Amino acid sequence: MKSLMLMSRVAAWYVGACLALPAFAADMDPPSKPVIDSPELAALGPLAVGVRTIALVEHDADDVVAPHADRQLSVDIWYPAQAMRGAKAAHYDGSLPAEQPGQPAAEFSIPGIAVRDAPALKGHYPLVIVSHGRSNATAALSWLTENLASKGYVVAAIRHADLPRSQPAEGPEFLLRRPLDIAFVTRSLQASLATEALVDPTRTALVGYSMGGYGVLIDAGAALDPDSAPCKWVPGGLLLPYAAGGARQESIRVTNLKAIVAIAPWGGAVGAWGKSGATGITSPLLLIAGDRDHTVDYASGARAFFDAATNSPRYLLTYHGGGHALGLGPTPPSMRSSVWDISWFDDPVWRKDRIIGINLHMITAFLDRYVKGDESRAAYLDGLVPESIDGTWQAPKDTPFEARSPGAPGTTLWKGFQRDYAEGLELLHRAAGSPP
Repeated sequence: MKSLMLMSRVAAWYVGACLALPAFAADMDPPSKPVIDSPELAALGPLAVGVRTIALVEHDADDVVAPHADRQLSVDIWYPAQAMRGAKAAHYDGSLPAEQPGQPAAEFSIPGIAVRDAPALKGHYPLVIVSHGRSNATAALSWLTENLASKGYVVAAIRHADLPRSQPAEGPEFLLRRPLDIAFVTRSLQASLATEALVDPTRTALVGYSMGGYGVLIDAGAALDPDSAPCKWVPGGLLLPYAAGGARQESIRVTNLKAIVAIAPWGGAVGAWGKSGATGITSPLLLIAGDRDHTVDYASGARAFFDAATNSPRYLLTYHGGGHALGLGPTPPSMRSSVWDISWFDDPVWRKDRIIGINLHMITAFLDRYVKGDESRAAYLDGLVPESIDGTWQAPKDTPFEARSPGAPGTTLWKGFQRDYAEGLELLHRAAGSPP
């Protein structure tokens, strides 16, 4: 009896101790480390990663709530770092809105591989600016930011400080501020990080998810229609100077832009760019979307934008059956107790770690080619059969099951994908100047 009581006490202590540990410690790997069935280019790069957070201030900022006040923004920066043996890896804390107004935000932690404030490994790296979605947190984008930094990019994710959803000004505020925040942060970091000998400002890329996608497309040259819903929803005509023909339209266009990635971008369903606004983009563009996106309509969103951006060399990666949650990482343990919380992160059809692996592979190929100028990456993007399921590979008899497709010539299974794992995807490609 005493031994049973002792075992019960030990079991109770063990359970309590486990509950007291940070949720990520035993239940989640860093999402920047791709899973085993990911395509080839998803793998982490050879460089150690550091992370730091800086504060930027835009003076006399256009703003719905506080016009002409100073706007303060925090920016998380991941960068190639000097390896620090035994250093503790960072973890990232964030929160997302609860289902009902007035309920406390759902908080979460995500483990990382980066070392906070590690000494930078000097080099003139490309600069990648990342813009999150409505009410999102940069912590949930570490799957991308850490991974790219390990491959020789400096990645800066903006904390947009969105207003609470309960505030009436929330919508107009982010419609105005998304493109303005991105432009301001990009200009600031192109200058300051070049002074540090950390980035090459002539090699800049933009990545945006959802509302961030709306922002990066505008800053890449997609002209807002002055008669569109966003321009009408922002009070006082504050967005009009930045729309087509506006006096300040060019002030938010990012210079030295080599590539744009827009994941499930918002704006198409409300006619943000009208019929011709997308033609203002001339830089290479990668759109990533699910054709069952119930938050941002696929047909009028990414698909229509792909057709309309005729002056850009462009790609559209479609997840058949996929929804909107393509941009954030896997669901942290603290967010797994309600469908609302899970829906921020996970897709009803696709495994999230599978989405992350595919996204990392395609984004790496795209940025390496168009930002770093590595033409060997063209084989991962061009000349592929549009539907991944149609690809074939007559592999030699003793080829290991986990081997990845070598691509053309002779093989149409998408290069870098494992047999039986190039399923459910479509990749469309159009050259600049080509019709829809």
